[in-house]
Amino acid sequence: MDQSLINELGDELYRALTSASMIDPLTSRFADMGIEDAYQVQQRLIARRIENGERVIGKKIGVTSQAVMNMLKVDQPDFGMLTDRMVLNQGECIDISTLIQPKAEGEIAFVLKEDLAGPGVTVADVLRATKGVMACFEIVDSRIRDWQIKIQDTVADNASCGVFVLGDQLIDPRQLDLVTCGMLLEKNGAVVGTGAGGATMGSPVNAVAWLANTLGSLGMSLKAGEVILSGALSGMVPVAAGDNLSVTIGGIGSCSVRFA
Repeated sequence: MDQSLINELGDELYRALTSASMIDPLTSRFADMGIEDAYQVQQRLIARRIENGERVIGKKIGVTSQAVMNMLKVDQPDFGMLTDRMVLNQGECIDISTLIQPKAEGEIAFVLKEDLAGPGVTVADVLRATKGVMACFEIVDSRIRDWQIKIQDTVADNASCGVFVLGDQLIDPRQLDLVTCGMLLEKNGAVVGTGAGGATMGSPVNAVAWLANTLGSLGMSLKAGEVILSGALSGMVPVAAGDNLSVTIGGIGSCSVRFA
């Protein structure tokens, strides 16, 4: 794709984001769009957000489960950017009208104390560079109509990120087994999801190492102080006004969010 078309599509996604509206899938209009093209569209979208006062504070990893990879017909995850306007604190209320077609995912968030620059980043490097982990919600949201996405659509749309909510406990990951730690996700008091750390690429630490190495191949790195969302531990849960959700992850803590 030429740069003018990439800019046009990034601007279209930005307008959809700011107006909380949907657009037709990019892949339905540009069948030859590749994943590299999609990441360039994502960069344009993020550039527009930065131009309007946002600041990148971390990254998110998506498509970390084999089931989602199979659905999107890919063999690797994807990533997107987190900005300071996306983050909410434990228990905060989200105005549902600011989102389009949101769904909630329970995840483990990493907070870095050191830079991580690939290639060659190992699991040990990730643990050494991590200040702590916490329970979190990612509220995924798609600007693509009715979630009719292929991998290029979600990549271009900043990996379908909406907002995210961090818990209030930061735990040293070296004190935990991040593979077997269990997750319980509740919606309005009913259990709607269960999982464990191993659901994310065998371990959420593997996911962060993958991200550091993938960014390294693109001349980018993870920075000290950044928040990294490592991927969903169970399926996406649709949300609506009036819903109250909580997630508890063994040894890490809990996080809650409500919608109005």
